[in-house]
Amino acid sequence: MRRIMQILLGAALVCVLAGGAHARVDNSLYAELLARHVVDGLVDYAGLKADEDKLDAYLAILAAVKTDKLTEMQAYAHYLNVYNAWTLKLILKHYPGISSIKDIGGFFTNPWRIRFVELDGELVHLDHVEHEILRPRFRDPRVHFAVNCASMGCPRLHARPFEPEDLETTLDELTRANINDPAFNRLENGTLRLVKVFDWFGGDWGNDAEKLAFVLRYADDELRGRIESRQGGVRIRYTDWDWSLNDVSKGREK
Repeated sequence: MRRIMQILLGAALVCVLAGGAHARVDNSLYAELLARHVVDGLVDYAGLKADEDKLDAYLAILAAVKTDKLTEMQAYAHYLNVYNAWTLKLILKHYPGISSIKDIGGFFTNPWRIRFVELDGELVHLDHVEHEILRPRFRDPRVHFAVNCASMGCPRLHARPFEPEDLETTLDELTRANINDPAFNRLENGTLRLVKVFDWFGGDWGNDAEKLAFVLRYADDELRGRIESRQGGVRIRYTDWDWSLNDVSKGREK
């Protein structure tokens, strides 16, 4: 009964907020869950499983949002939260019986094509949120450093909800953190090895010269200096992707 009341109260709250000209989504419950269960970008899924009723309550809040009432920045932040929060729910549905998000689904269905995300009164899949809304609508390659696919190879999960007021700053910070993390991107002699999203979604950046310009924009002084000191330039290659679950306990084993 308590869980049901949390869900109904949360949904009612957001319906009231979404009815005005400038909607505001209450992400406080999500902020509490992230603060409690995300450590250095990895997730304590065992702990989060114990708080699954609170995650369900937050998902009910998201599901009640009328996205046509959101400003552009509110919508951008909202869809990022939708993607990451529903991904957490997808993992919890199968945890602890999986070691990778790719263990979810069947022969004909991968985890990103399962219709379970409640959005604007419809059931959609994660690919819909990322590839039919976030990427084409906002046309911002920084999105790849904000969405999280529950894998060790993915840029770390942001430990706070995305909020419209500081979204630009947050996206820059997440992008800069990933670009300068040698676990994801590194210069090896004359080869700049970039995280695989630069390959999979290369069109979001453009050609190799445009990818390099993007990296230089966010590189720290040390990395930028090393790249610019290469008289013959650098060639771009891509790092392997680690699909193992971004579970904090697994991360400590690595």
